[in-house]
Amino acid sequence: MTISGIRQWARALKRDIHAVALAARDPRVPWYARALAIAVAGYALSPIDLIPDFIPVLGYLDDLILVPLGLWAVLRLIPPDVLAEYRVIADARSARPVSWLAAAVIVTIWIAVAAGALWLAADWRAEDWAEE
Repeated sequence: MTISGIRQWARALKRDIHAVALAARDPRVPWYARALAIAVAGYALSPIDLIPDFIPVLGYLDDLILVPLGLWAVLRLIPPDVLAEYRVIADARSARPVSWLAAAVIVTIWIAVAAGALWLAADWRAEDWAEE
């Protein structure tokens, strides 16, 4: 695959994520496809990653594997005529939308994980003090 081929694939990926986000609101799309579309588009458009990019290997793994696989699954569930309609609309709107709701969900998950880790650490530390 050449550099121009990779760029073309990336543009198509960006367009399809936007098209999926738009199609998730369409009543012609089955409910299960809409649910998966909301999850995939929300994650892909979120300004915050579930696994931050600064974590070696895992940080980019979600962007390189999870998002394309989720998108692939959603694209197969959306009726072709509906998908074609929203691809045209997504091409017309070239600006990348941002999902602040998905960002809030991911921040909430991180806060819950941090709170759980602090609680476990405090509980572990309290057991050590009780033994002394």
